[in-house]
Amino acid sequence: MYGAPALPPDFVSLPYANPDAPKGGRIVFGNTGGFDSLNPFVQKGTAPWQLRFWGYESLLARSWDEPFTLYGLLAESVRTAPDRSWVEFDLDPRAEFSDGTPVTVGDVIWSYETLGREGHLRYRGLASQVEEIAQTGPRTIRLSFNTSDRELALIAGLRPILKEAQWEGKSFADSGLDEIPIGTGAYVVSDFEAGRHVTLRRNPDYWGRDLPIRRGTQNLDELRVEFYGDETVLFEAFKAGELTAIREFNAEKWETQYGFPAVLRGDIVKSEIPHKRPSGMTGFVMNTRRAPFDDWRVREAMLLAFNFEYINDTMTGGAQPRITSYFSNSELAMQPGPAEGAVRELLSRFRTALLPGALEGYTLPTSDGTARNRTNLRRALTLLNEAGWQVQDGRLTHPEQGRFTFEVLLRQGDTGNQTAIELYSRALERLGIDARVTKVDDAQYAARLVDYDFDMTTFRRDLSLSPGNEQRLYWGGHGVDTPGTRNLMGVSSPAVDGLIDAMLAAQTHEDFTTAVRALDRVLTTGRYVIPIWQYDVGRIAHARQLHYPGRLPIYGDGVGFLPDVWWYQGD
Repeated sequence: MYGAPALPPDFVSLPYANPDAPKGGRIVFGNTGGFDSLNPFVQKGTAPWQLRFWGYESLLARSWDEPFTLYGLLAESVRTAPDRSWVEFDLDPRAEFSDGTPVTVGDVIWSYETLGREGHLRYRGLASQVEEIAQTGPRTIRLSFNTSDRELALIAGLRPILKEAQWEGKSFADSGLDEIPIGTGAYVVSDFEAGRHVTLRRNPDYWGRDLPIRRGTQNLDELRVEFYGDETVLFEAFKAGELTAIREFNAEKWETQYGFPAVLRGDIVKSEIPHKRPSGMTGFVMNTRRAPFDDWRVREAMLLAFNFEYINDTMTGGAQPRITSYFSNSELAMQPGPAEGAVRELLSRFRTALLPGALEGYTLPTSDGTARNRTNLRRALTLLNEAGWQVQDGRLTHPEQGRFTFEVLLRQGDTGNQTAIELYSRALERLGIDARVTKVDDAQYAARLVDYDFDMTTFRRDLSLSPGNEQRLYWGGHGVDTPGTRNLMGVSSPAVDGLIDAMLAAQTHEDFTTAVRALDRVLTTGRYVIPIWQYDVGRIAHARQLHYPGRLPIYGDGVGFLPDVWWYQGD
């Protein structure tokens, strides 16, 4: 995105892959919930989230040891204008789909147009910014853009390429379990039972096995995902040997509940994977499309009532640090204290759209760590009073909105977040607020999120060291009324939209960092999410036969790490 790629044109393998890794073996993961689709590229249904990463490829591929640098995959070469107003790709003549048929320019154009028109909303933003997509040579495609956005040339290289002929006479948008999209990736679905399990096998004839970017990756013969009703059952399955790898997000559980026999025997290894990526945002999101969360004072009161120090100590032994902003743990994070220098100058353009703290400085509320949290609850009640809420007969009441009650929407089996909400609810009761939990299955949960049919729910956004156009999908103003975007909180802020524009227009690393730090301030002071703990290190427990390279990427245990660069080696 900025500067030159770290790897030379003749690189042998990615720096965090083992080019001599053996092939073979299998890995079994566990998911909670279920699935009713095997098409991860459409809005309809719920597909196992892993599918789009394991079985499908794009023209270019990322190195996860650089903030945002792409190398050739289905495309053997790429050209772009100095201002990146267009990008042109030359297809590798060896590129094939998993059924052995060649990838054509027609497949590429069909994939871009179909995903942009009928695919999941994550793919539609690019389509609106493409002026023209055309064949300019026997194996060459050019995309011309109608927007001045230097990131588009990179984003264009990351769209999955699917087989056009498969969908003749069939509905792509309505497909589910009946039709599994054919891709070019190394893994193909070989077996599944709806809602129970899905297995992918490595294609022995995979076209790209000798490419430098693939050398030392995709080493396992079989990838399997088993589905369980909740996290407790999943963990018991891992202890019983039904699963061979599990990610643990609770530091206290990692220290206290991984002393079962398989660990003590050495059959299970506990690996910790550090990283340098932003914390992202994990917590409980408030839907600002609905009262009372459309008032920032109410949202600040909800933050004050959330006794993080006590909840964190109860659930993780206090071992995990709190997320302090969307880009915390990285150079892109908002700096402590008042906004200064270029960040302040940029924020000042949107002064009338800023909430308190954006310019003056803001930190999340902290408690004294006791269960009572009296000081913060008093401050919360003061803000609620200012917003028109008063206690009547022990219940918080508004003259127009009535009693303060709201629903927390959770997935069935989400026991960890349910525990946190139960602790939170006790504090809210002391304010006269009634928070009720509703647990639904995966299909209902997905459908309600599409329609923004919730008051509060769980929230997770992974953020990269090179944020870009996806920020519009996460919190762009168009997502307030458009169903199915990832703007769950309903952010509608000229400052957010303007800062995303500034970030995308940046041509130097300094201007880019300034814009992201300013955006981080506006999002954090928007009080849209109640942040919980950050995952500052990846924790993976796995069978001793599973190994990974000693050289780790800067993104750590991100999308391109497990199982991509792991291998199986018997005793």
